[in-house]
Amino acid sequence: MKVFSIGFTEKSAEKFFSLIKSQPDLKTLVDVRLNNVSQLAGFAKKNDLMYFLKELCNVDYVHLPDLAPTKEMLDPYKKGNISWEVYESSFMNLMAKRNIERIEKSVIADSCLLCSEHKHHHCHRRLVIEYLNSHWDTDFEVKHLI
Repeated sequence: MKVFSIGFTEKSAEKFFSLIKSQPDLKTLVDVRLNNVSQLAGFAKKNDLMYFLKELCNVDYVHLPDLAPTKEMLDPYKKGNISWEVYESSFMNLMAKRNIERIEKSVIADSCLLCSEHKHHHCHRRLVIEYLNSHWDTDFEVKHLI
């Protein structure tokens, strides 16, 4: 099974949708942001994004807030009050508590996880994929679209 990931920051709308469109196996964009009406990039707001994905890329959109960190968890990390390692551990525990492995594999297979972070190294979308890989006993072929 394939799974993709993408962040919308540091990308123009043209670059973002070109990356999505360049993956013929990609069927659904799974929005894993806590706030899917972000003003950081107009094209990434929920309703606009849903429209552009369908019209430009023939890709469906779904928002899964259970795959997002809580504000109380994210804010201290963004402000530099906790390390990535502490944040990562807290987020992994949150996913276990939420029992995210109950999500149907078909929702994640051939999908692209969306968050704001440009690179996946320090982003929870990578952690979601790692968590699901270990709990589903799968080995997703992961491609990070940068």
